[in-house]
Amino acid sequence: MSILSPKVPRAFVPLLTPRRYKGARGGRGSGKSHFFAEQLVVEATASHIRAACLREVQVSIKDSVKQLIEDKIRALGLAHRFKMTETEIRGPNDSLFIFRGLQNHTATSIKSLEGFNRAWVEEAQTISQKSLDITTPTFRAPGSEMRFSWNPFSAGDPIERFFNENQGDPDFVCIKANWSDNPWFPEDLRKDMLRDQARDFDKFLHVWRGEYSRRGERAVFKNWKVEAFDTPEDAVFRFGADWGFSVDPTVLVRAYIVGRTLYVDHEAYAVGCEIDNTPALFDKVPGSRRWTIRADSARPETVSYMQRKGFRIVPAVKGPGSVEDGIEFLKSYDIVVHPRCLHTIDELTSYSFKVDSKTDEILPVLDDKNNHVIDALRYACEGLRRAPKTTPATPSRTPPDLWGRPKREETSWKTA
Repeated sequence: MSILSPKVPRAFVPLLTPRRYKGARGGRGSGKSHFFAEQLVVEATASHIRAACLREVQVSIKDSVKQLIEDKIRALGLAHRFKMTETEIRGPNDSLFIFRGLQNHTATSIKSLEGFNRAWVEEAQTISQKSLDITTPTFRAPGSEMRFSWNPFSAGDPIERFFNENQGDPDFVCIKANWSDNPWFPEDLRKDMLRDQARDFDKFLHVWRGEYSRRGERAVFKNWKVEAFDTPEDAVFRFGADWGFSVDPTVLVRAYIVGRTLYVDHEAYAVGCEIDNTPALFDKVPGSRRWTIRADSARPETVSYMQRKGFRIVPAVKGPGSVEDGIEFLKSYDIVVHPRCLHTIDELTSYSFKVDSKTDEILPVLDDKNNHVIDALRYACEGLRRAPKTTPATPSRTPPDLWGRPKREETSWKTA
């Protein structure tokens, strides 16, 4: 009987090529577990598969992926070809599925799995370095594969280091998949996702978009939110651009200010964008040829090229302290980001202060990474930030603050 060919979402196609180590990382609802479960069932119908389905902790069989694999067997119409017992599943071609927890295994006890040619580690973000070290040498039969699925938590987790440190190795393949990569994303999950997006955006990024958990005091920006809004027809737009270098992205953002709120409503973002393709990239942002764009002055030849292509681009004024001043200026506003500006959302979430590696103390120093959109936003607001302050005819009752705004009068709780 020929192997079944169920539909596979595009994001998972790289995992169909034989590799010793396969990883699928990302958020909830992406279908990672469904993909690996279905692939094991499909493989078992075509050849001899002995699969160990593993997780760090498995108190009972109910903690395992056994039920999911059984559901896949039935969904594919193959229940008559498999025998499902309380603890294992047997199938055609003398195939076998077992389910184990890794936490209590030792280098000696794990040898019982040496005859298996498939391993699937679910919830791999919880796997310890010890479990990883004793498990990976065990599955060494010709053509054997180890598969890992997980929702990332921290860059320091063993599974993250395992795949990040082996990028480019032909034995490794790892994909990122989120709910948007799942064409069968359930409506009930969509409602849960939208609730998290509206109420707890940090949770949304971690749970649904597979980002590292970023809560804590390291975050530079805490004065922002994601919210859909309609741009007013009379908005005065402020455009900012940052040029890509090698693997860095070329970025254009559009923003406008109402009162003390900075709205970001459009972005264009591309990694490895050739200069000849930059005009087309910028044209994706409405009004980019009508309004002045302030751009990184480090690439005067790119500024000149874009001017010749019909863009009103001027170089940003940079200098000592300009980054810190620009960041503080952005922090003095409430920032509202339109949901379509995904890279702006990513950077406002991840932009952090440095940490002392010896003491774990958060330093008052900006970590110069994940800030290309933020740089563009700084440039966009530079004209406003550097505008000369005018002296009011009637002085305010209290001295102005750092940005020239009158300070509010202090009111005692006792007299309020």
